[in-house]
Amino acid sequence: MLPLLLVLSGCAGAVLPGSNSSGNFSVSGNISPSSAGNGTSVALSGPSSASTTANSSGNYSFSGLTNGTYTITPIHSGYTFTPNVQNFSIDGSDVSGINFTAVPSTPTAQLTWQASTSVVTGYNVYRSTTNGGPYLKVNTTLITQLSYTDSGLTASTTYYYVTTAVNAAGVESVYSNQASAKIP
Repeated sequence: MLPLLLVLSGCAGAVLPGSNSSGNFSVSGNISPSSAGNGTSVALSGPSSASTTANSSGNYSFSGLTNGTYTITPIHSGYTFTPNVQNFSIDGSDVSGINFTAVPSTPTAQLTWQASTSVVTGYNVYRSTTNGGPYLKVNTTLITQLSYTDSGLTASTTYYYVTTAVNAAGVESVYSNQASAKIP
């Protein structure tokens, strides 16, 4: 008896039972705590782009993805995320555990002013929640730049600011014109 020789042509690979040959993969994760995750927009970029909203438990997912490298970015006004983005790769299987932690962001006000026409060693910044004062000094040391970031502010509040210039003898000028910042 002669051996049987079988020749196959045009076969590009094998499909095993239960394998996902369509490239229909998914990625999922969670944003904690769930109170912050609920309603967070989650953006996906890479070979496919999409967006979704995390549910009341902070869970989100994307499906119908092909192999490749992707980036997920959570976005929720009033929060910062750790990490702020995550990169991952799909290589023939679903990906889970792309998780984020949300922390309420602290509102800030960025202040800038023009330099004094006198020779000065620095400036002080004063703040009030009342139009016209009284004001409290917010910096602990003289500010040598022409800008200052005031942090630890409260949302839905209007703050009123004035600056003073300080010379080498420690003499402080009168208050500048008042400026305001409304924190959303």
